[in-house]
Amino acid sequence: MLRDFLLAIRMLRKQPGFSLIAALTLALGIGATAAVFSLIQGVLLTPPPYEKPDQLMMIPTKRVDGKKMDSPRGWAAQQWLDWQKETTTFQGIAGYDWTFNFLIRNDGSQSMQGMEVSQDYFRVMGLKPAMGRGFANSDFAPGPVKEIVLGYEFWQRTFGGDPQIIGKTVRISRWQVTPTVIGVMQPGVRFLPSPRAAKEPNYDVNATVDFWAPLYPDPKYMREPDWNVVARLRNGATQQHAQEELSVLVAREALAEKEFEGFAPQLEPVTEEMNRDGKRILLPLLGASGLVLLIACGNAAALLLVRGLQRQQEYAVRIAMGMGRIALLRKVLTESLLLALLGGALGGGLAVGAVKLFKAIAGHAVPRLDGVTAGWAVLGAGLGAAVLAAFIAGVIPALRAFRLDPMEVLKSAGPKGTAGTGERRLLQGVTILQTALTLALLVGAGLLIRTMVKIAAVPSGYNTGRILTMSVTDVQSYSTWGSFHRQALERVAAIPGVQCAAFAWGVPLTGNNWPATMEIEGQPPAVKESDKIALPMRAVTPDYFKLMGIALMDGREFRSTDDNKAPGVAIVNQAFADRYFPHGNAIGRKFWFDGRDKPGIEIVGEIANGRSDDLTQEASSEIYLPLWQATAFSKHLVIRTAADPRTMVAAVERELRSVDPTAAIENVKTLEQIRDESLSSRTFAMHLLTGFSSVGSLLTLVGIYGVLSLSVASRRKELAIRSAMGAQQTDIRKLIFGEGFRLIVSGVIAGVVLAIVLSRVLKSFLFEVQPSDPATLIAVAVLCVGVGLLACWAPVRRAAKIDPLEALRYE
Repeated sequence: MLRDFLLAIRMLRKQPGFSLIAALTLALGIGATAAVFSLIQGVLLTPPPYEKPDQLMMIPTKRVDGKKMDSPRGWAAQQWLDWQKETTTFQGIAGYDWTFNFLIRNDGSQSMQGMEVSQDYFRVMGLKPAMGRGFANSDFAPGPVKEIVLGYEFWQRTFGGDPQIIGKTVRISRWQVTPTVIGVMQPGVRFLPSPRAAKEPNYDVNATVDFWAPLYPDPKYMREPDWNVVARLRNGATQQHAQEELSVLVAREALAEKEFEGFAPQLEPVTEEMNRDGKRILLPLLGASGLVLLIACGNAAALLLVRGLQRQQEYAVRIAMGMGRIALLRKVLTESLLLALLGGALGGGLAVGAVKLFKAIAGHAVPRLDGVTAGWAVLGAGLGAAVLAAFIAGVIPALRAFRLDPMEVLKSAGPKGTAGTGERRLLQGVTILQTALTLALLVGAGLLIRTMVKIAAVPSGYNTGRILTMSVTDVQSYSTWGSFHRQALERVAAIPGVQCAAFAWGVPLTGNNWPATMEIEGQPPAVKESDKIALPMRAVTPDYFKLMGIALMDGREFRSTDDNKAPGVAIVNQAFADRYFPHGNAIGRKFWFDGRDKPGIEIVGEIANGRSDDLTQEASSEIYLPLWQATAFSKHLVIRTAADPRTMVAAVERELRSVDPTAAIENVKTLEQIRDESLSSRTFAMHLLTGFSSVGSLLTLVGIYGVLSLSVASRRKELAIRSAMGAQQTDIRKLIFGEGFRLIVSGVIAGVVLAIVLSRVLKSFLFEVQPSDPATLIAVAVLCVGVGLLACWAPVRRAAKIDPLEALRYE
């Protein structure tokens, strides 16, 4: 084996140009595949830091009738506490909820996301602190929180990894008692989904947890559906068995308590839930990078086959001198492997750079991207891809050498440097495959480009230009809330260059609203809890609609006098009015949050629809309340400026700090940036597919050129005879051009079929574009034909210049 490697090295050194081109060709495919696999390894294949994570099950709710829920719902403490006693398939059940707060600092407070957890949570999840201790049973009691456990990353980021943090107290907004830090959790622990909190502006399920606090089930609220639930299966128990057992228990609880009617459990593995978004974007991209690898391997196989044709005399001599065919096969495959390893080394370098590039452009598109590293995962993926490439690219030349007839070659009196009909057909087949794969990639990129164009043309219902947003929170006592916000608006509005300013819990595309159940005038009362109306609520100051360019269709806007001393009022959008008052006017109607025994909230205005949650979704029902009545805790400051809003950041922050130095000012972005982030997964996929298809197009261009060049060289005698018999240069051009055209058209036809099949995996990314979109297929097919014909130009021109006397004399 060592001798084979040394010989392979010498042979590759004899032809450095060939070796470099073949290695670079493979490096492009290997680099792309290794880079995407590194993302998959870091995001999907790295297990969460829980003990036996495959045993962990989320238990979300679903409607018994199968209808979509207006708003996510949790479980009542009374329910899951009963499950702990009665189930046989779970070894532990725990409740939790997402929460956020602010670490109070004199130079600007800092937001912190956390989890409120029940007594058994750490045990169920298999989590142990890296420092200090976890929660004891005595920590779970009525009253304010007195102890917290910090997340490892938050401890490092905020406290500089202070080893003396255990036993110290921290100031947290809205907490009556200053809690003591009792432990620091192991690194890498992220949130479990909390669907009811997903509309909070600070909610980030893919972030690492900043802190944990003990949550005691309050006896007064045991029937409130406020808990998310996670459970651990017993050894040997299955998800299906647990689902069946829990469904029976929940159905029995619904018979006993009316509040529990209409809902059922739907078990989901924790790892599946965590990886859902990552799989949606990364698996199609892995497939695309795999196509690039196949295209690169096809090119390398063609190069190796041509090189093998040139070395047939050498192979024949070796066989004649006693080398066995198995030894020859091993020798040829060794050269292919060495070439692939060289390509793998170059591809690994490309992959490291590609991973850094992917992380730079991915933004919010890929979850848990901070866990991806350009290290051994990249090198391992590159090595695996290199071995695969060596087999794919080397097997055809190796098998041809294995079947070589030495006597026939030796009788030819010289090395055969050209290909026969069989070899040419094989190379043509490889090129057709390359063209088809490239077209499939181009169609995917084209579909996403058309999607982005379609989204850009959709009227959002609000303006995005020259608007600056930032989340601003007064972390002091509730008594200062009103004065802080009014002073802040006055000072910010007075800054030169600021045209308008408003506070809003409800900025589009931020997920910034909260769902609330209600009764609406004229609508029948809900019989079951699952039938209650639940709609997203937003809260804004009076100038918000004017600032955002949202048209008032009827009624009035909010006034500064719409405060907590005035009757409750609201503004709804057209979608709300059309849904609940299709034959009448919504103005003057009322709705109630806490039953009709209290004064209702009157609808005083109706605004135009806007795509607030998702630019690709039609407007849904929305309700806006005056911020002076809703008094939202964390919200956005929204500013319209006369020039580039980014130039106003320092001045705005300075004015806010002058009102309250401890105010938390975070998430400073323009509304255009927020819009771009909402489309980040589509944009990321579009960029990668465009890059992959560009590489594939280049390789296919070279492949078509190589096949036609070999064809011209192999048919020199035939072309010379045709020329001597009177064929004109135009006829020769048509002959070679026709061969190339048939090659290209065959690849395009196969590619269209392949694209229609493969593009369906992109369906979730598309908007107003079908996977089999005719316009995209036609445009890409024309582009492929044009690029292919460009590759034909030089071989056709060379064929037309063949001198018949010189060619016949050579033959």
